[in-house]
Amino acid sequence: MHLAAAAGVARSRFQAWTAPLAPSAAITATDGRLVAGPRYLSRGGRPVVPVSGELHFSRVPRSDWDARLRLMRAGGVTAVSTYVIWIHHEAERGEVSFDDGLDVAAFIDTAEAAGLDVVLRIGPWAHGEVRNGGLPDWVQELDVRHRTDDPGYLDVVRTWFGALGAHLAGRVRPGGPVVAVQIENELYDQPEHIRTLIGMAREAGIEAPIWTATAWGGAELPDEVIPLYGGYGDGFWVPSDHPWDASFRAHYFFGHVWDDPGIGSDQREDAGTPPPTSSEHRGPAATCELGGGMAASYHRRPVLRPGDVAAIAHTKIGNGSVWQGYYMYAGGSNVWRGPDLQESLATGYPNDLPVFDYDFHAPIGAAGSRSPSFDLLRDQHAFLAAFGDRLATMSASMPETPPADLDDTSTLRWALRSDGTSGFVVIGQHQPYVEMRDAEPTRFAIELTDRVVELPAAPVSIPAGTMARWPVGLRLAGAPEIEWATASAVTILDGDGDDDRVTLVLRAERGITPALAFADPEVSVVARSGAVALADGAWAVTAEDSALLEVRTAGAALDVLVLGPDRAARTWVLDRGGRRTLLVADDDLWTAADGSLAARTTGTTAGAVERWEPTSGRFVRLAGPDAEPRSGACAVVGERPPGEVPAGYGGTSTRGAAPGHDLVRRTGAVWDVELPSWTAEPGVDAVIDVEWAGDVALLEVDGTVVADRFWDGTSWRLDLGTLGPLPAELRLVVLPLHPDNPVWLPAAAEARRRETEGQLAALGAITVAERVTWTAARD
Repeated sequence: MHLAAAAGVARSRFQAWTAPLAPSAAITATDGRLVAGPRYLSRGGRPVVPVSGELHFSRVPRSDWDARLRLMRAGGVTAVSTYVIWIHHEAERGEVSFDDGLDVAAFIDTAEAAGLDVVLRIGPWAHGEVRNGGLPDWVQELDVRHRTDDPGYLDVVRTWFGALGAHLAGRVRPGGPVVAVQIENELYDQPEHIRTLIGMAREAGIEAPIWTATAWGGAELPDEVIPLYGGYGDGFWVPSDHPWDASFRAHYFFGHVWDDPGIGSDQREDAGTPPPTSSEHRGPAATCELGGGMAASYHRRPVLRPGDVAAIAHTKIGNGSVWQGYYMYAGGSNVWRGPDLQESLATGYPNDLPVFDYDFHAPIGAAGSRSPSFDLLRDQHAFLAAFGDRLATMSASMPETPPADLDDTSTLRWALRSDGTSGFVVIGQHQPYVEMRDAEPTRFAIELTDRVVELPAAPVSIPAGTMARWPVGLRLAGAPEIEWATASAVTILDGDGDDDRVTLVLRAERGITPALAFADPEVSVVARSGAVALADGAWAVTAEDSALLEVRTAGAALDVLVLGPDRAARTWVLDRGGRRTLLVADDDLWTAADGSLAARTTGTTAGAVERWEPTSGRFVRLAGPDAEPRSGACAVVGERPPGEVPAGYGGTSTRGAAPGHDLVRRTGAVWDVELPSWTAEPGVDAVIDVEWAGDVALLEVDGTVVADRFWDGTSWRLDLGTLGPLPAELRLVVLPLHPDNPVWLPAAAEARRRETEGQLAALGAITVAERVTWTAARD
């Protein structure tokens, strides 16, 4: 019996995209170093899948820009996206500042030096959880129709764009470091206004190779812009008494729907409008706001697990994405700009945000440290860098048997990216909140234009949580063709020096034995470690750590390195001088300004870096840091018990108001904190981790509040360097959480609240860990 007719078979047939879309000014852009076409983008004439990550330069100290941007680049991000937030630059009319941390031109230069393109989001209305959406108060108070072609509004925007264009001094031009400019944000029904703003930006000397605009919510956009979409696993804007919304849940299913009716729905009258179901989106299937995490509002405080973040991005790859854009990728703080600049009920928004905190639980947090989601996304980005030239041209085909509905947790979730002769089986069996089931033992039947590829040799069960990219018909130049593999494609490495061999790197999935088969029956395979031959020319990998296969045919050679799940989770692929380098480390890695390989070790990591040498076929350990990073506990030297708190502080029926800082300081429990003496040494780079529970926490330095946080059950990490010189007095204030306060908390935090008798205000360990940056290797 043919496999396609058998039980337990997942089947998909290659379906090409329909005819190219009608050209527009956006999708025929030809004069930038990143060029947009009807279906995909290219660079230097070669298709690419860009990866953009949001970092707000004005929410990060200028001294941290370089390290943070280089860490982003090492994580596989190719372009940094950033808002130019008007209210940060011109709080008082006519007093425009681009000084210090507001120097957007210097930020662009720093990003370019780090190897990143720039996507500039110039608004003038940005949102970004900023008061007035980023419009200065004096603009908000004008008697004009804001965000329209009202002449009075356009006059002040023209002046602002003129100041911005003069400051940028030609950096935003075709062929320059700024590859795209976003106009406005979440504007749904005024395409002519967006067209007007583009004209005004051009008058100011801002000439983008590509113009973009956010397209969710059924936005009407002019042809001049590429529509960009988004997708979050949860959102702070949902009312506190609502369950996990379908608009979030849908992003964990493969399909051709790109619009999202949920983003910004708390500020729209048409909230809940269903998205279009057609795959005929105009222009490339691209995103700018895949949730890199989520901020906490006072009334709702979602925390997404690393897999919850990575699964959405992974699903978009299966859906046909040719541009992966994250919001946020690197968090920050409003403390650099001053208090009361964040969105709040008091400023007319439906949600109260912390005054300063904008960590977002992002892949790189506000303290500059990477989170576990960084590592999962880094794996995806390595794949996009190595295979994006072929993936960009591949359509997305859905399986014959998709999940029945959004409540189906057992049917296998997968899609096929293919050009008809080769492709990738993209599997995503993960979502938050509702437990997924392992998929039944399955084989796949992939119907290409010239053949059906059947894999694997025997049915395999797909465990819940699996996110895989299995190659089918993979052809590399001068190498034997891989017919199929049940291990994810990671990257392609060239040989060292004069060695021209190619190494294909695959990643094993947890709970699935990696196997692969070759198209040529005469292929010669030598397993140098950890693999055994199966029937019909297939091979299975038995090593848990890594295995190397040498594959040879007449005139063609290929090495296949299969990494076990644990080693793969620690793998970095860095582009160093135009060549990919495979490294394994627990530390932060990046390429320094002088071209050396830099590593940053903390008191909680091993300080060991290994590099794969393709010629010898082994990992080589690099030298470690000169000094052992220090770490330790902070002493708590004083305490004031908390006062009694009410069940709420006002607000609306579905969104409670946050207590102000003054109330927190009067009523909260207080602990005086003493840092270890070594933290006062010049040049020390360290982070503080605070384990706490309650409602709202403040950190005071010498009596001034420098950081705040809403409790969501997670620890709080702060960069010691942002506190200035060693403070004479460091104080933590925690406002208790009333047991009947109707805020929405993640399950673990809610359980702790219910387990506590009365109001909750507790302090656990406060620890500090030094970060030591060292040179791992020079080439």
